[in-house]
Amino acid sequence: MMDATPAEPSQTSPFDQLLENCRREYQQVQTELKEIDLLIKQTAAEVERLVQRNAQATTRLRQIEATFDTVPREDIREAYTAVREIQQRLFTMRGQLEKLQSDQKNLTRYAQFLRQVLEVGQGPLDLPGTPQEGPTETEAIPPIVRVIEAQERERQRLARRIHDGPAQSLTNLILQAEICERLFEVDPKKARSELANLKNAVVKTFKEVKDFISTLRPMMLDDLGLIPTLRRYVEDFKERHEIEVTLNITGREERFATYKEVTIFRVIQELMTNAREFSQATAIQVGLDIDEHRVQVVVEDNGRGFEPEELSNGPLAEQMGLDTMRERIEMLQGRLRIDTQPGKGTRVTIEVPLP
Repeated sequence: MMDATPAEPSQTSPFDQLLENCRREYQQVQTELKEIDLLIKQTAAEVERLVQRNAQATTRLRQIEATFDTVPREDIREAYTAVREIQQRLFTMRGQLEKLQSDQKNLTRYAQFLRQVLEVGQGPLDLPGTPQEGPTETEAIPPIVRVIEAQERERQRLARRIHDGPAQSLTNLILQAEICERLFEVDPKKARSELANLKNAVVKTFKEVKDFISTLRPMMLDDLGLIPTLRRYVEDFKERHEIEVTLNITGREERFATYKEVTIFRVIQELMTNAREFSQATAIQVGLDIDEHRVQVVVEDNGRGFEPEELSNGPLAEQMGLDTMRERIEMLQGRLRIDTQPGKGTRVTIEVPLP
């Protein structure tokens, strides 16, 4: 009778061990990506605050320079010091933000590589942090949540525009009033001159506020519809910003569902604003074509253009409101396409089905 030989314990093959190491590494990378995403949001918020502080400090400095002879030396020194410190801090934080965004991009590529290795070795996997077959991320979000998120993003953008526009103008008025108050004690004649400047600034600010309100909700849009409102808006835009804008309307000039008219008008507004503020365009072409099946909009500028990745994600895409625009159009079962290259301008095409 032969003695039974005990079975050798099963050993993990080198290939299985490699896959296990890849899985652990993938999970670690996902954790790091979450941490970096949080840091990017915090740093971007700090950069935004510093940009606002820098604008306020620079405005204050310009006001002081305009009345240099009457402002105490201590105030002058404090103003210059404040601007220098804020700008140094802003430079540092922007450098940190760029470094974090670069790290995020590299880690994302590494995570994609690890996932491919795991899928080659084990087939499709249920791993955290990556989309699976089936409903896309956008489709998985309930419509009401998408609406709320779009509204919140729009409110944030409006808040920034109010801060950079009417709120900043009102801050300047307060500074000018303080200068007038000081001048009355030392040079009444110059104080009267400053009061005249203050009055002109108030008139200008009042006009800016009226334009801002009109931009938020033109009354013509409800009464006359998209096409007359768009014609009027283009003319006002050309006059306010001294940019050449060409509007070309083809097809059927008739009204359609109000909510679609409002959405299309809002998107055209934002695209024209982006062409001016971000693309530094000197000429914009807006095309609107309507037939019985769909509305097509094309907004093209001769601005500086962008790397396509810049407009797919990141701070610039958020500042331009591209995600919000795309969601609005997709909620109408439409689509939005962006074609851009550095130095070759930007072209945005929108299609929305009718009726």
